[in-house]
Amino acid sequence: YLASQETQLRAWQAEYPVLAAASALALYIAVAGLSLPGAATALSLVCGWYFGFWEGLLVVSFGSTSGAMLAFLLSRYLLRDWIQSRLAERLRRINEAFEREGAFYLFTLRLVPAVPFFAINVVMGLTKIRAITFAWVSQLGMLIGTVVYVNAGTRLAQIDSLKGLVSLPLVLSFVALAALPLLARRI
Repeated sequence: YLASQETQLRAWQAEYPVLAAASALALYIAVAGLSLPGAATALSLVCGWYFGFWEGLLVVSFGSTSGAMLAFLLSRYLLRDWIQSRLAERLRRINEAFEREGAFYLFTLRLVPAVPFFAINVVMGLTKIRAITFAWVSQLGMLIGTVVYVNAGTRLAQIDSLKGLVSLPLVLSFVALAALPLLARRI
């Protein structure tokens, strides 16, 4: 659908560049804050396609961090007591790991694509981590994945089949993303 509307979307972006970026940012914050599974990945790709690499990177990076903060704060102030009473034992282990590893624990979780974005936001809202620490560690930890997804989005217009999604640079980017927590830990 977006490809069929590309001419109109590009014209609107050229006429209202700040509004286009602000609209995308607001949409990203809402989607990430509401923890809609898979939607943030799709939006990252679309932002790369629509805005290009650098502008898309800014929109997605700040949108994902702001949305994560929204989910974190909702979890902390609306759900904390209810969830603590139901999952006290599991949360105790997470709190212990966080106390042992500090902000590196969150950073590592942000680098592992297998750990759902929304789960990290909600669970961290239940811990003792300071909101400012959550924000900067999330921004930094999600940046590498953001680069990979936005870059993949910039290539969407060039793909004419599913086979085009599996290119060597893209596969290497995902391998690097998966290996980064291990490398960071060793360093």
